[in-house]
Amino acid sequence: MSTRIDTNPKLTQTVSPRNEATYLQMVWRRFKRHKLAVASLIVLGCLYLIAIFAPLLSTHDYRAVEPEIRLQAPSSEHWFGTDDVGRDIYSRILHGARISLSVGFVAAGFAVLVGTIVGALAGYFGGVIDDILMRITEIFMAFPTFFLLITVVSLLPRSIFNIMIVIGLTSWPGLARMVRAEFLSLREQDFTEAARAIGASDRRIIFRHILPNAMAPIIVSTSLRIGGAILSESGLSFLGLGVQEPFPSWGNILNRGRNFLRYAPWITMAPGLFIFITVLCFNFIGDGLRDALDPRLKQ
Repeated sequence: MSTRIDTNPKLTQTVSPRNEATYLQMVWRRFKRHKLAVASLIVLGCLYLIAIFAPLLSTHDYRAVEPEIRLQAPSSEHWFGTDDVGRDIYSRILHGARISLSVGFVAAGFAVLVGTIVGALAGYFGGVIDDILMRITEIFMAFPTFFLLITVVSLLPRSIFNIMIVIGLTSWPGLARMVRAEFLSLREQDFTEAARAIGASDRRIIFRHILPNAMAPIIVSTSLRIGGAILSESGLSFLGLGVQEPFPSWGNILNRGRNFLRYAPWITMAPGLFIFITVLCFNFIGDGLRDALDPRLKQ
């Protein structure tokens, strides 16, 4: 007596990993639909490359003073012209990009860090902690931001580091309120209750469960705040309270040319155009990220 054994393999359906788009791939696919955001990302990439390789791309020493060629119009020798003491504006714009773009990133990063911590603690714990943190936030919001910024900068030693910290310290309250609202909503969700039920600590729930789900609006806000920080630094430097000579920034180059608008408008046109393009690009990228990270959109 023999037993027949069926050797036919069981038919199964295999799914290729290529067919399973990851979350980042879906975000990138949505982001690519926003043509202005993609173009802005390319432009900003070029600006940061220019800032990194500024010493190689400069045609003159940005600190060299040559009174004999002061207020010279743009030419093949000086592409953006010269300022009132004969310094090459093109070279100063390139080196100024290093400071202006760095200030934007560091100041926005510091604001996001403070705002996220304050908003997360207030939204998750609620009660007395929420009341105390929100009253502190409202005190900061009660002061006009730029006037508060001017006041604090005037009291501190002039340094790039202090400017970054002060801009960050005066621009976190709005983000803190937004993060608080996200945490108030997410702490009542089923996945948060499940984490509590299995004994997860508050720190684990905040950083492993709630914060990742609140990252989308934080990322969008960060991109917008970088542009705002660059504008704040430019405004301070324009008023003479920001980056000090001989170090260039787009703001103090603008400040240098404000007295020569009728005779040498090129001094202010170049840095003003770079500020305008940079801030506009960050705003477009923020719009693209908002659309890409919105879970309500289809793939």
